[in-house]
Amino acid sequence: MAVSYKKLWKLLIDKDMKKKDLRSLIGVSTTTMSRLAKDENVSTEILAKICSALNCDVGDIMEFVPENKEEK
Repeated sequence: MAVSYKKLWKLLIDKDMKKKDLRSLIGVSTTTMSRLAKDENVSTEILAKICSALNCDVGDIMEFVPENKEEK
């Protein structure tokens, strides 16, 4: 299973926020934001910071999606 953060980007749009606004709000590096943008794994600590800042649940910012077997 792969992870997708599309829900996070949609939530930011709904809240009229930019990625850099979120980065400043939760105090993470540009590398961490890049990992999120690439749908790579990040720590649960980072996910908790995002949820706290946006007043949401982890299911509101990410989801697990089946991996495409052909890409491997």
